[in-house]
Amino acid sequence: MTQKLRLGMNIDHVATVRNARGSAYPDPVRAAKLAEEAGADGITAHLREDRRHITDADIEALVANLSVPLNFEMAATDEMQAIALRHKPHAVCIVPEKREERTTEGGLEVAREENRLAHFIAPLRDAGSRVSIFIAADQPQIEAAHRIGAAVVELHTGAYCDLHAEGKFAERDDELKRLTEMAAFAHGLGLEVHAGHGLTYDTVQPIAALPEIAELNIGHFLIGEAIFLGIIPAIREMRRLMDEVRKQNL
Repeated sequence: MTQKLRLGMNIDHVATVRNARGSAYPDPVRAAKLAEEAGADGITAHLREDRRHITDADIEALVANLSVPLNFEMAATDEMQAIALRHKPHAVCIVPEKREERTTEGGLEVAREENRLAHFIAPLRDAGSRVSIFIAADQPQIEAAHRIGAAVVELHTGAYCDLHAEGKFAERDDELKRLTEMAAFAHGLGLEVHAGHGLTYDTVQPIAALPEIAELNIGHFLIGEAIFLGIIPAIREMRRLMDEVRKQNL
């Protein structure tokens, strides 16, 4: 039987709006609690090295107040490792990070940094956090993530979403085929498979239909829709679309 697909709500850009004025609102923790009410199965927050949106205080408040799991996105740095080891979130997702980028531009390069990343994630795993690696749908990267002992891979859906938005449908379909094949490949290795980045109401269902994918992490689009619909209706519509396509595959 096809499993229920989990929705992880990324609340980073609630903090982006707050930080634009240097105020105390809108509160990311309030957004997280509303996301729980709307049917999100977990909360994702990326503490960047430059603290451009989520802050250390936000992470502390989320750990203290959430009743669903926290997925702590972080770069593979000593500072972030220490923060994760202090808070021991349910999951940590290792992502690439460049100061000059507006958002995460691609997957982590695991194959070329296999030894360093294996040593980096070992203490996190030993502390009880599930370790996820954010990677492109690329077989060598998946194989490397498996070798270093990650429990989860999160496949980067940004290229697929961008191609859809640009009307390049043949190329979009090629990328979807690659995501489909690599989700099955990763699952075959015993990895749990997640996906995310850039997903919208228009692009979510082909990804949600992939039976090997256990969780989608979605944020920026839903925060944008919340401006017009409210955060609870925005999340509930995404939840509906995800559940609809999963039920078709039961």
